[in-house]
Amino acid sequence: MRAVVVTAALSCLLLAGCSTTGDLGRPRPNIFADQLAPAIGDWSARFRGEASSWFHLTDDEEQLRTRAWRLVLPAHEKSHFEREVSKLAHARILPVEAQSNDVTAYQRALVSGSFASQASRYNRLSEDANGDRLLLAQFRANALRVINADRARLRTLDASQLLPPEQRDPAYDRVAENEGLMLWVCERARFRSKSYRYALEALVVEMPSREAVRAERAIMGMESELGPACTLPLIGVFGGKGQGELSRAPVVYKG
Repeated sequence: MRAVVVTAALSCLLLAGCSTTGDLGRPRPNIFADQLAPAIGDWSARFRGEASSWFHLTDDEEQLRTRAWRLVLPAHEKSHFEREVSKLAHARILPVEAQSNDVTAYQRALVSGSFASQASRYNRLSEDANGDRLLLAQFRANALRVINADRARLRTLDASQLLPPEQRDPAYDRVAENEGLMLWVCERARFRSKSYRYALEALVVEMPSREAVRAERAIMGMESELGPACTLPLIGVFGGKGQGELSRAPVVYKG
């Protein structure tokens, strides 16, 4: 059975590598992104014992996942293999543990190929850090709306005498998915910050430039948003420690 999962994941990796991307790097609508990947991902997640809810996503939950996409993928588009692995983790075909934790990968992609001036590398680093800073602030506001909705969801579920028992597990599973996504984004954002720091230090050692000051400020700005984004008032359902008990390990993300 495990061989089947590996084979499916490798097949999807080939398909994902041929897919085009739309806004924020997300796959453009196609049969793989819209039908095959979600179906295989849901099956793979259940096989791993992860929570999986069949509930429809709310508008805020959809938006949260769209904003998370950029932050959970490698920052540089030239990190081809790492990006494809992250896409499969995003679709739940692979576990998130399959993602790379190599802080040097961004710097290698940043300086790959020819370039006229080192300023272009510093500028790209500044742009990536600034973009993450803005997105983290938006993500946090979105996450707070989802958390408030989840609290209302669970309060209603616990108080209701009309809803059937089969509504209970999917509700707690969805809250676990939402909380897991927030924790995942936080973890990958911290990894991005470390990758930016490494890239800046490597650039200064190899190609000292006054542009390093602007890049340093951009990274500091991103780091200032990490605190609020990673200090959310989670309910605690993720991991089975909150108001509900999960018999299965919670998923980190469901898109």
